[in-house]
Amino acid sequence: MKLYEQLADSIAQSIQEGVLCRGDKLPSVRHASTSRHVSPSTVLEAYYLLEARGLITARERSGYFVTGGAVNIPSSPAPIIQADPQLTQVDVSELVFQVLQSIRVKNIIPLGSAFPSPLLFPRANLARTMASSVQSMDPWASIDTLSTGDANLRRQIALRYMMDGLHVAADEIIVTNGALDALNLCLMAVTRPGDTVLIESPTFYAALQAIERIGLRAIEVPSHPKDGIDLDAMERAIQRHKPKACWIMTNFQNPLGSLLSDDKKKALVALITKYQVPLIEDDVYSELYFGDKRPMPAKAFDTQGLVMHCSSFSKCLAPGYRVGWVAPGQYTQLVERLKLTTTISTSVPSQIALGKYLQKGGYDKHLRSLRHTLLVNQIKFVEAIERYFPAGTCLTVPQGGYFLWVKLPDGVDALQLHHLAAANGISIAPGPIFSAQRNFKDYIRLNYGHIWDAQIEAGLATLGKLVRHLLSPQLK
Repeated sequence: MKLYEQLADSIAQSIQEGVLCRGDKLPSVRHASTSRHVSPSTVLEAYYLLEARGLITARERSGYFVTGGAVNIPSSPAPIIQADPQLTQVDVSELVFQVLQSIRVKNIIPLGSAFPSPLLFPRANLARTMASSVQSMDPWASIDTLSTGDANLRRQIALRYMMDGLHVAADEIIVTNGALDALNLCLMAVTRPGDTVLIESPTFYAALQAIERIGLRAIEVPSHPKDGIDLDAMERAIQRHKPKACWIMTNFQNPLGSLLSDDKKKALVALITKYQVPLIEDDVYSELYFGDKRPMPAKAFDTQGLVMHCSSFSKCLAPGYRVGWVAPGQYTQLVERLKLTTTISTSVPSQIALGKYLQKGGYDKHLRSLRHTLLVNQIKFVEAIERYFPAGTCLTVPQGGYFLWVKLPDGVDALQLHHLAAANGISIAPGPIFSAQRNFKDYIRLNYGHIWDAQIEAGLATLGKLVRHLLSPQLK
């Protein structure tokens, strides 16, 4: 073995044995070079090898951190759904509203929340930018930006696409009232009541609510927690049911946390191109990656304008500002006209403030800090679940975002656990709200995007006890 391979194996063994834990920072290249009596290039080669193995990751200006290591709770695939599922008339809104109502209760431990803690965002900087922007705002700006959005903000978004090697013209970008507005506009642009929409299973419950509201039918295609949607099953569903659109999360899917590889994204785009089915790409979590670079969207591989790429600042910068956008490709004019007849405009002061904030260059510094916090939180959550939940519990450990998809021991009902948890001041998101067919009855989604403290840990400990309580009659 070469020297750098020996060094990499030594560090890997320390990680697997728990000497180095997830979240730990590795020694700097200079320090490791001195202490190990090897050259800096040898240390770098070893770190590169460990990074390729998925055991460590580099963070800009921060060094290398452990991201791998043993997880005592095994990963679990999603339950198998029949390869050729039947069309479903969606009826989930009442169940979703019941669940969300409990999440809104004040002082509840927000493990079921859909947002990270607002305390993780640069509120003071944004407030100063907003104040100065409003004072200097051109009075005509509120009219000039009615439909497509503020020119500077659209330019800043286009620049971020360019940083990833994508050419998306600012004129293609339409600013919306958060990503959900963008997604709904896209859905309305390419469907009519009675049409079929292909979705992942499980999927984000807002997608189900949108489909239900417009009067569409859903065809659910199984997705794996690690690799994402099953493309073979997707093609069979397209051939049989002729959907008018697909709604898919390609990066850190909610609730699974799955990440499609670049090769799979290419194959996904090739598939929708073959059948000329527009893809509504819900990509609101891609900035929250734990690796060395932001994952590419499926839009990067689209040559015919079939991918309608939707994102926002709500999950990573400013939730209350409600500013999102869509790059709709060949459907740009349709989406713009729909916006004029529905929401008309997105808050102009919010747009101008966010455009100036991005222009100043503080966004990436904030994102680095946010990603580090989320990664550390993820590690603490996984360790707490290992410690407090009973045997038979499984979960995913995603490479980004802030959700854990947890499989409860066989026989534990997620909705029953939801009611018990709410009574104990804890919110969770039960699996059935993520399926048109009310599947995933023994799954829950947990949010690790809130600041870790004694209350969060106590909430997880209580949740583990409640799972044991529900399991106990089966053990007698």
